[in-house]
Amino acid sequence: MRFLIAIVLLFRIPLAADDARPVLDTAHSPKAVLHGVPVSAVTLGEGFWAPRRKVNVEVSLPTLLELFEQKGILDNFRRISGKKDVARRGPLFTDSDVYKWLEAIAFTLQSGPQPKLRAAAEAVIDDIVGAQEASGYLNTYYSRENLAERHQNMRGGHELYCLGHMLQAGIAWQRATGERKLLDSGIRMVEYLLRNFGPDKKPIFTGHPEFELALVELYRTTADRRYLDFAGYLLGGDPRNHIAPRDLTYLFSGRPFYTRTRLEGHAVRAMYASSGAADYYLETGDERYFRTLETLWQDMVRRKMYLTGGVGSRASGEAFGEPYELPNQQAYTESCAAIGNIFWDWRMLQATAAAPYMDVLERALYNGANSGLSLGGNLYCYRNPLELVGNPEDKIRNPWYDTTCCPPNLQRLLGSLPGYFYSTSKDGLYVHLYHNSELRWRLEDGSRLQVAQSTRYPWEGAVELRVEPAKPREFTLFLRIPAWARKAEISVNGAPVSGVTAGAYFPLRRTWKPADRVLLRLDVTPRLTAANPRVRENLGKVAVERGPLVYCMEGIDQPAGVAMFDWTIDAAGKFESEWRADLLGGIMLLRHKGTAAAAPSATEPLYRLFTPAEAGKSGALTLIPYYTFANREPTPMQVWIPYR
Repeated sequence: MRFLIAIVLLFRIPLAADDARPVLDTAHSPKAVLHGVPVSAVTLGEGFWAPRRKVNVEVSLPTLLELFEQKGILDNFRRISGKKDVARRGPLFTDSDVYKWLEAIAFTLQSGPQPKLRAAAEAVIDDIVGAQEASGYLNTYYSRENLAERHQNMRGGHELYCLGHMLQAGIAWQRATGERKLLDSGIRMVEYLLRNFGPDKKPIFTGHPEFELALVELYRTTADRRYLDFAGYLLGGDPRNHIAPRDLTYLFSGRPFYTRTRLEGHAVRAMYASSGAADYYLETGDERYFRTLETLWQDMVRRKMYLTGGVGSRASGEAFGEPYELPNQQAYTESCAAIGNIFWDWRMLQATAAAPYMDVLERALYNGANSGLSLGGNLYCYRNPLELVGNPEDKIRNPWYDTTCCPPNLQRLLGSLPGYFYSTSKDGLYVHLYHNSELRWRLEDGSRLQVAQSTRYPWEGAVELRVEPAKPREFTLFLRIPAWARKAEISVNGAPVSGVTAGAYFPLRRTWKPADRVLLRLDVTPRLTAANPRVRENLGKVAVERGPLVYCMEGIDQPAGVAMFDWTIDAAGKFESEWRADLLGGIMLLRHKGTAAAAPSATEPLYRLFTPAEAGKSGALTLIPYYTFANREPTPMQVWIPYR
């Protein structure tokens, strides 16, 4: 353990500046129980997330910039400023993809200097600002030949959606570099809207929510109450914007957010809408919003969320289905929706300090979002299904999508990841996630504090934390005990602690002294998971989980001569775990006894009289973490496996 701590210290960076700000700056939010720490305050060492973040910096961000150039996405700004005489290219929402890419670089810079990326981003920011009109309006689609369409297609036009991402990029860039050029440009666009739209002006609404949560963060950054009030106007619904109930997209459209009772329509829009409403609650304390948020969150986790933390079961409308409508092969589960789930969970956690929100965040992070980026860093999943037939024509991972929302969204999530590990409260420090890392920050009374984690999580369940206050200090260290842990143990300086239960934050209150040690042991024994019987597609099937990771079978790994879908898993058998550093970037491989059904003959009818199945031949089934699927040759894949 101490050797691993020494490794962590090799990655030390200077203590975050006192004025550094977290991903979500709730320092002065009246309803925030927790307050995040800056990305720059947490240094992630070697371990599970290190190669993912490394490939993000070295491959993902540079190659996406190259594709922006090849596809003419950056030229869309240059044509408006007069730098280039070219036609506009791409869908109407492409501006937002550039803004998310910039936000990803801003978060990356908060973990350390990246001169090439910074220089590239600064050039892009110059192109963006150069396209802004004197009025403050800035959108490359609704200009020139499309000028007359401004604010006419509020349901699907994405004007405010693009602006929301611009504001978030500008805020992140200012926090990373101190430069305000992009942020000030975004504020000029907001001021243009405030002059022209609102309760006593022309009506407006956001067909694709995103602007709301950006407005609240802009309020936190500037203390200008008008921005928070405009978010409240959009969330509250303007009756002049009413859309018929048959519209299946998740719109405000005259219907206040706080009247919602179930998640419906476009999954990403629903996640962003809920995140914005949670932000609004954190600042205003309007309990109508919080009651609705709790109702919707329960609807998601009890009836509409996949085991991977992905949401959105229907390709039509990229939408939620009915309760328990969770198909595997047809699952839409867009990467952006899993990321939106993470955003929402994080905000609910800040409001409550309740562990279930972090449990769902971890599930979505390690599985439904993490699967969206290939191990090589240059291929992306738009969909993240839980079953594939292995058709080579099914290009589930691609370097480019005309709708390019997911790649930069994954990039900004990985860039901001250190900011999700800890929070402070008036009582002390909360530890949310586990990884070789070092925190160098302060408690809310200003006391300096360092915490170093040493662990092989999630492959192993032992986590050692070295707590280093600048001087002896009484406070509470809250350790999250994941709900999946069937057994958990804690000791402090070698002395066992009693009463540890899963699914909660365990409080350790004491006068902490330099070099105090906490050892957390979590049981990561593989486990079989069953679905609610109302999920009809999973009747007679089980899934395999180990720690926070969902596992899957890929046909390429199974015994030869038997189709993958002919295997059943023997539920009474035991798992064997094997560390394979040479496979899929380094994974814990699982093996389990299975039985192969007799292969049907070519003359087998489609339907026949039922008879009990005969026992087939036995074999060892191999399972890999779900996030690594489709990183080799085309092959069948399944998460839910029939059991015997």
